[in-house]
Amino acid sequence: MKTEIIQEELSGEIIGAAMEVLNELKPGLDEKLYERAIVIELRRRGRLIEAQRSFPAFYRTELIGDLIPDLIVDKKVIVDAKVVSCFNDSHVAQMIGYLSITGLELGLLLNFQSAQLDWKRVVRQSKTGADVPDLHA
Repeated sequence: MKTEIIQEELSGEIIGAAMEVLNELKPGLDEKLYERAIVIELRRRGRLIEAQRSFPAFYRTELIGDLIPDLIVDKKVIVDAKVVSCFNDSHVAQMIGYLSITGLELGLLLNFQSAQLDWKRVVRQSKTGADVPDLHA
């Protein structure tokens, strides 16, 4: 039985674009530079990109501030570019927060630290289940 991978084609294209960016720019730059290059590459591939879109966050009924994910691709996938030695629980927790507030199902953490791109898929679970990283990383 094959497990369905959420947004498999789109996430594959995003990861491919990130690999293209890393191959061109090489490691060692600031994450914002990689983020801007991913925007260029994904737009070149015909994708709709929303950069730094603000989402209101509420506690009960009171507005407590805004969450601002790096990128949203095709109104379906949140993309967060990092330059870190490795992903940690706070990176995943932040993505879970983004998914919860936006209502989107999938987030991609992309790490440009080394010559080989590292990525992690984070899937928003239903309200009845816990939010956990997708094991198809």
